Amino acid sequence: MADEKKGPKGALANAAAEKGKQAKAKKEAKAQAAADKKPASPRPADYKPRMKSHYEKVVREALSQKFGYKNHMQIPKIEKVVLNMGIGEAVNDRKKVDNAAGDLALIAGQKPITTKSTKSIATFKVREGMTLGAKVTLRGDRMYEFLDRFVTIALPRVKDFRGLNPKSFDGRGNYACGLKEHIVFPEIDYDKVDEIWGMDVVVVTTAGTDDEARELLRGFNFPFRS
Repeated sequence: MADEKKGPKGALANAAAEKGKQAKAKKEAKAQAAADKKPASPRPADYKPRMKSHYEKVVREALSQKFGYKNHMQIPKIEKVVLNMGIGEAVNDRKKVDNAAGDLALIAGQKPITTKSTKSIATFKVREGMTLGAKVTLRGDRMYEFLDRFVTIALPRVKDFRGLNPKSFDGRGNYACGLKEHIVFPEIDYDKVDEIWGMDVVVVTTAGTDDEARELLRGFNFPFRS
């Protein structure tokens, strides 16, 4: 009889212990998930992107001496950078747009917006309002941080790179260039990429002429072809 009583009690004890272990594991998993969601520590109050400091200490003075600006407000500066990624295959697969937008968010450090067609084109099976790509506009610190990665890391990784076209200005001091492969950016894990997308990079400046804008971008070490 004693053995018969001991058996059920032992089973209950084991079940209680197992339940306790599961509860503990669940609590630890929940704590880890909360830690993963915790926002990164804020930047120091005196933080300034490297490219921004370079502009204020070196580029601005060099432009002033070369063009003889009488007012420091006349000195050109980069106003914003626009990244655009068009996905032609999105006509048949909306998931490709979502994947491209996710990669663009990693590159820019900012959530992009989707771009839609403004009219229907039967030849390409495009309907009005159809999502065909993604774009993002960078300003301030994010803009300078992107330019730093673009010039020092991404462009040197471009296959057979021979320099940027020095004539790709629009006549109003804005510069545009294209990349065939978005995987040149270090934020993209090549092993996790389903497809390789091209993208456009548009640098908008306050320069009044293309010559001033060209010197401005040269100050940021843009590798123009000679």
